[in-house]
Amino acid sequence: MAFMMGTQVINAQADKPKGKREHNRPTMEQIIQMQSQRIVDELGLDDKTAAKFAEVYKKYMKEMDDLRKQYMPEKSDFKKDKPSMPKSLTDAEVDKMMRNRFAQARKMLDVREKYYDEFRKFLSPKQVQKVYNQGMANKERFHKEMRRRSDMKKDGKSRGMSSSRPMQKNGGQPQ
Repeated sequence: MAFMMGTQVINAQADKPKGKREHNRPTMEQIIQMQSQRIVDELGLDDKTAAKFAEVYKKYMKEMDDLRKQYMPEKSDFKKDKPSMPKSLTDAEVDKMMRNRFAQARKMLDVREKYYDEFRKFLSPKQVQKVYNQGMANKERFHKEMRRRSDMKKDGKSRGMSSSRPMQKNGGQPQ
């Protein structure tokens, strides 16, 4: 089933026109579907429970994503000549940013609690804990990948191969 899902993501990407920023990236919906399938596989859910889980998980992730977007600082909130690093912000800007973070954290906790009750209708508490732990692992993987890409840009390397030599026909080994 996971193989089929991966194929669907690749096929869906092939049908899309390549935009300036897209670079064949999966959509948020495709990412949620892949994460859902990873959790279903990890928990070993039967088909009926897996279908219910996927439905609820999609709603949960959508609400969490909406909250993240809602509290993203607007570019106009910061002066153009100042980077958005805390040491270069005014006290008022830092105060606003901190209060927004507190509000966001409260709302995210409310969403987690709401969906804990939803997940508990068909998962055990230990299974729900694994769902939330997997979410944290996904977040860490995402941040690690973003740091890696950022480092590659700083080093002037492309997203492709790190070697400047072209691939050889004999399995990629230089002759």
